[in-house]
Amino acid sequence: MALQDVIEQLNDFDVNDIDWNRAGVWPVAARVFCGVLLAVTIIFAGYFFVVEDLRITEQKVVKKEEQLRSSFKIKAFQAANLDAYREQMMEMETSFGALIAQLPSDTEVPGLLEDIDEKGAESGLLISSIDLRAEKKAEYYVELPISIKVSGTYHDLGSFVSGIAGMPRIVTLHDYSIKKSTKGALLDMTILAKTYRYKGSK
Repeated sequence: MALQDVIEQLNDFDVNDIDWNRAGVWPVAARVFCGVLLAVTIIFAGYFFVVEDLRITEQKVVKKEEQLRSSFKIKAFQAANLDAYREQMMEMETSFGALIAQLPSDTEVPGLLEDIDEKGAESGLLISSIDLRAEKKAEYYVELPISIKVSGTYHDLGSFVSGIAGMPRIVTLHDYSIKKSTKGALLDMTILAKTYRYKGSK
């Protein structure tokens, strides 16, 4: 059949004239049209129902691969530096142990109060009171506040503060107040000292 005949059949083709029960005797143009339409339908259906699902699955797999690669790089770096991490951990444990040793236990608190009293006497201060206040518990340690009231010269007060700061136990100073004393040329100082106890110690 010549191409011209096929073109003429396509021009004369009317969907309403198709007998669906006799597809085998359809004109060539009808069969070509239906074949192309069927092929296009299969291709689009295959894409949307098969290829698109595969593409979405591929994207998920690629993303998962990127996450695994990133995790692998981190773990590989950690594994390569494992010895350095262990050495650093040992140093931290040693440092932590040294800091814990600077925190007084319950049995050492009276001795700590005596040391504070001694520092005041060495500095030439008149000690009015050294009072241990109620403990304050934090997550990893217990705070032990100590209220101190002393009188002395400006230089004596400075010597006392320096002496407290140089003690082997950890003692921090807070909320100080200095005013002129009624006892001649002296100064009255009220200061809050805080020491700390590791919560794990009994």
